[in-house]
Amino acid sequence: MRRASRVILVMAVSAGLLPQASLAQKNEHVERKVIEKVKPVCPELAKRMHISGMVKLEAVVRANGSVKSTKVLGGNPVLLDAAIEAAQQWKFEAANSETTEVLQIVFDPQ
Repeated sequence: MRRASRVILVMAVSAGLLPQASLAQKNEHVERKVIEKVKPVCPELAKRMHISGMVKLEAVVRANGSVKSTKVLGGNPVLLDAAIEAAQQWKFEAANSETTEVLQIVFDPQ
């Protein structure tokens, strides 16, 4: 019986009778568009040591688009604080609820 219900639901969506979002509302994550990126300030130690690279962060973004919190996923320890400080100033498009986004902040060699 369940299989028949799924087949009918899929047929209804395919025919355009139901919106596709009803099939996978919670399974799909749509990346929120960044409205404003703040470039990180390279730490003096990183400049002296010629350290560059990428810091990967997980950011919880409020519904209004501001960054609520961040968690480090990887990167050079010398660059982490500067990356977090920059990421906390990023602005995203508004949404209906909080989302979790993965950010990649690049420090270019200077």
